[in-house]
Amino acid sequence: MERERKSFGRAVVVDDDPDILLSARLLLRDLFDEVATFESPEAALAAIDGDADVILLDANFGRGATNAAEGVHWLGEILKRDRQAVVVMITAHGGVQIAVEAMKRGATDFVSKPWSNERLLATVRTAASLRASRQTAAAERKRAVAISAPAAGGETPLLGDSPAMRRIYSLIERAAPTEANVLILGENGTGKELVAREIHRRSRRAEGVMVSVDLGAVAGNLFESELFGHVKGAFTDARADRVGRLQAADGGTLFLDEVGNLPLHLQPKLLTALEQRQVVPVGGNRPVRIDVRMVAATNLPPERLHDETLFRQDLLFRLNTVEIELPPLRERREDIPLLVDHYVALYAKKYGKPARALSPELLAALQDYDWPGNVRALRHAAERAVILAADGAFTVEDFSLARGPARSAPSLPAQRGGSDLNLERAEKQMVEQALKKHSYNISLAAQELGLTRASLYRRMDKHGL
Repeated sequence: MERERKSFGRAVVVDDDPDILLSARLLLRDLFDEVATFESPEAALAAIDGDADVILLDANFGRGATNAAEGVHWLGEILKRDRQAVVVMITAHGGVQIAVEAMKRGATDFVSKPWSNERLLATVRTAASLRASRQTAAAERKRAVAISAPAAGGETPLLGDSPAMRRIYSLIERAAPTEANVLILGENGTGKELVAREIHRRSRRAEGVMVSVDLGAVAGNLFESELFGHVKGAFTDARADRVGRLQAADGGTLFLDEVGNLPLHLQPKLLTALEQRQVVPVGGNRPVRIDVRMVAATNLPPERLHDETLFRQDLLFRLNTVEIELPPLRERREDIPLLVDHYVALYAKKYGKPARALSPELLAALQDYDWPGNVRALRHAAERAVILAADGAFTVEDFSLARGPARSAPSLPAQRGGSDLNLERAEKQMVEQALKKHSYNISLAAQELGLTRASLYRRMDKHGL
């Protein structure tokens, strides 16, 4: 017959009294698949390999000892071996002060001898559930970090030596070491996520995770679950508990990109989470403590960001303790040669292409171009030029500047009959018009065109916008 699956996997009990060990084994065997008992903490430590759901540890082992020094010492050794270990201290009756000290040192809870069976079972069940919750949170954190991390070789440093960029570097240097929330403003493609990663890298949380979530790419009905998590059964597809991004970023930094897309009805919940430093998962009723630093970004122009019908001002004040506004590339044209050199070298190495010269005339044309897609558009243009350029030096045509808007770019000629029926050019014109209409707000332009943000980005890349 197949053995019945218990609620939890393994419990470890450490006590120098054989009667205590026998009593604990008999009591816990219906709750755990395995109950391992040890009379010496040395033997227990050697057998603990991170798979224990809960560890019950006696506070005193030496004859006549009452100060719990040994128990606290072995508690520290266990936590060194397994930082996520859940340890319940076993204390003598009335040893509340000892129990409090043990919990300050990392113990999860305590039980007093002689114990009540009901009290012990309840304590151990809660502790083992905490261990399961920690493991779920750790797995979700790894998943969130893997999703939000830049692709291998894909992260680019912040580049530029213009006065505008020197101001940005100064703001980052001053804000990063603090715990202040930061709001990054700027058009699409100006490098808002790069600034967020630099803030995290220079912060006291650099050893922690940075979890990012693009609110412009999250389906409207999933916003709440994505940010706050959910419990099993909260809605039709909630087949298991899931940790939200706020909890996944615990101890680190949460980067909310396109925060202006957060629905108005969810903004109070985010504000409450930031103020109380806790979240309540969808379908849950117990708050979960969080410790995150918030960095947010938006391409909304200031007048829309300060519109009460779009964005709660109390949430804005919570997010923009420090505000960093990134300049568009057209306002720091002196950085363009440095950026082009960097990306051309990057993609030449990636694709095994030879180094090529950029003539003064070409650099002048690149600096004269308005780059409505900012640094992202320049990067794509450089990659395309490296791939498609013929032998010899780069030309203006290699960067497809004639197909995009510039300060003096000529208009496309009309076809016979007075209208241009070329599908490629018509698509490019429609995309460009939508972007200009909405001041290059990708979400609004995509909505008007009936596209997803990802589809719009692909068309922008295709047409060099």
